[in-house]
Amino acid sequence: MKIESAPFFSTGGLPSLGMLGDYARDSWQRIVLYADVMRRRGNQYQEHLAEVVPNVLDFPAELVMSGLELARPVNYGLARILTPDAPQPDPSKRPFVVVDPRAGHGPGIGGFKAESEIGVALRAGHPCYFIGFLPDPVPGQTVEDVMHAEAAFLEKVIALHPLSEGKPVVIGNCQAGWQILMTAAMRPELFGPIIVAGAPVSYWAGWHGRNPMRYAGGLMGGSWATALAGDLGNGRFDGASLVQNFEKLNPANTLWTKQYNLYANIDTEAPRYLEFEKYWGGHVFLNDVEMQYIVDNLFIGNRLATAELITSDGVRLDLRNIRSPIVVFCSNGDNITPPPQALGWITDLYRDDNDVLMHDQTIVYAVHDSIGHLGIFVSAKVGHKEHQKFASNIDLINLLPAGIYEARIVDKTPDTPNADLASGDYVLQVEHRGIEDVRAIVQPGVENDRKFAAAARVSEVNLALYRTFAQPWVRAMVTPQSARFLQLSHPLRVSYERWTDHNPLAKLVAREAEKVRAHRQPVAPDNPLLAMQEAISGAITAGLNSWRDWRDTVQETTFDLVYGSPLVQALTGQAIGDTTPPRPHPGISPEHCEYVRCETRKMDEDMQRGGLVEAAVRALFYIYRFRMIADERRVNLALKLIKPQYTQDFSMEEFRGIVRQQARLMLHDFDAAIAALPTLLSRAEPDAIGALGEWLQQVLQVPEAPTPDEEASLQQMLEVFDRAIQAQARALPPAARASQPASQPASRTKAKAKSAKNITPA
Repeated sequence: MKIESAPFFSTGGLPSLGMLGDYARDSWQRIVLYADVMRRRGNQYQEHLAEVVPNVLDFPAELVMSGLELARPVNYGLARILTPDAPQPDPSKRPFVVVDPRAGHGPGIGGFKAESEIGVALRAGHPCYFIGFLPDPVPGQTVEDVMHAEAAFLEKVIALHPLSEGKPVVIGNCQAGWQILMTAAMRPELFGPIIVAGAPVSYWAGWHGRNPMRYAGGLMGGSWATALAGDLGNGRFDGASLVQNFEKLNPANTLWTKQYNLYANIDTEAPRYLEFEKYWGGHVFLNDVEMQYIVDNLFIGNRLATAELITSDGVRLDLRNIRSPIVVFCSNGDNITPPPQALGWITDLYRDDNDVLMHDQTIVYAVHDSIGHLGIFVSAKVGHKEHQKFASNIDLINLLPAGIYEARIVDKTPDTPNADLASGDYVLQVEHRGIEDVRAIVQPGVENDRKFAAAARVSEVNLALYRTFAQPWVRAMVTPQSARFLQLSHPLRVSYERWTDHNPLAKLVAREAEKVRAHRQPVAPDNPLLAMQEAISGAITAGLNSWRDWRDTVQETTFDLVYGSPLVQALTGQAIGDTTPPRPHPGISPEHCEYVRCETRKMDEDMQRGGLVEAAVRALFYIYRFRMIADERRVNLALKLIKPQYTQDFSMEEFRGIVRQQARLMLHDFDAAIAALPTLLSRAEPDAIGALGEWLQQVLQVPEAPTPDEEASLQQMLEVFDRAIQAQARALPPAARASQPASQPASRTKAKAKSAKNITPA
């Protein structure tokens, strides 16, 4: 039997001595250069932490408001992003506020690159602000204090932009996502559209066999370990431990791939590596009460998704109180916030689509196919595509009626009709979805909830035991010096601190690296030993991935066996055959039922209210009732045509309210809403009604030709308009009727509409 040669022997035999020599020289040079990059990494780490306000923002900024000066001081601050080398933002456009996550790392990731959330917002002409934080919290600072600070920051932004057409757009990344949702539930009047990127909100959710991080709290026996860590830190929780948890999710990348990629591409990779490490190594602290609140109420308790959290002021944090559109951006490749955790709160809060409608809530979700957690708000490709389209189409998102939608971003091609009506290289399409579509992604299950409910109850018991019998002793033994020692000896900090210019060998390496760079001789790409090197690296990566998969399987199996056992569930108050849900559903409370009855009665009363604008919106919805997709090109054209009309009478926010209200009315009682059109049109001038018919025909031609159903619906609406014009003419006295110029029937404006400038029917 013939044995095929390995790839690294593709030359037909063993490497020659020359090849061995070239590879050995190249390897030595790579080792020296790698060691020098790691030295620079350590120096960068120390310099970064020595800054007054460590951050990785790539944009100049000025402090507008400090959280240290608030009545309930916090270590957060509001900064305005400056644009000295770019056009000044448009004062009429709503400001963007980017809130960075305080999840172990320092601030700045939302403006890490030019192609970032901040960068795309600035290019779209919006004023931009950034909410960041200092490394050390204010003693006694709580999660609720931070929420009040964020509300104060938004009040300041609103006051600074009196000419803005709407409330600020707020972007929350990761941990900041759930925190701004809590703030928005507490103070909904301060928020415009909300974008949460990679933000976990429903912590018990996940796909079986794929999302092991959610089991960590249960496998540790609950949050007593969090309390212990806070006590050992003398009242502070070290964010480096959170970063360490992230790294454990992917041991192959942590232990090998990241470092090997630097070594293998040492001539080009150093700047990117150091840029990322500046962020990754910027560890910050949380107060122990902050971390305990997060673990007890979110990570293990999962109380936000079912409106069980109540502030000290008695305000229930119910995400259904948010009236601004919520955009949820997540990814199938995110192992920290998988789509079920990003979207699970929707199925936790809402039983059906009518429930969403009754709360007048708009939710748009976008699921990326593969990008990792950090890539959601760091990747330049994501910034150029997803974040750019969200920023440039914020008016479209803001106008969407109540309901659930999926955002899809498609490439522009030479065949894309009316491409000039869509900004950038992509076209945003928003397709109507429902609760069942979200449920298909989240895959919720009662048995899964029972296991996590048991884990939450065990956590409460263990925490009480720790606080009663162990915590007093631990706190008595801890000193500021011992806490400082634990901080400095944390493995992640040691990995940065151990190799800097303070090491006596570092200067020798730096000098040798200069010589290597001056006489660099990389090995030839076809050297077979390079292929051997890649094969060995691949084998190491595969081995570590296999170990990770085995570990994750063991953790999941252990969690299921322990917390799914009848004994543990019985001890935590869940009997076999118990049909009571492990968590209360907020949608079936008496208060909610009364709210639904009031909203239904109000919508019945609003059917006959309104005028020409309300009639236009109803007519547009009637025509497009067969089409489940909102395309940015059509919306941009509609706004372009109608803005000169509506800006004379009311603001964009008022127009948004009209659009959303009319959509609710049509969903509530479609026939009654259409039957009321003659009443609404009777309050408009005949010429205005004719112009409305022309406007509808222009909009209908973009981005593609209307379907036969849409054409028929348009003709039905034009006939309604004609009858309204005729009814008004008949109502005039004979003398007045004779003096009136003849109004052009709406149904005769079709040819004129199709010849409108700058419109190319598909």
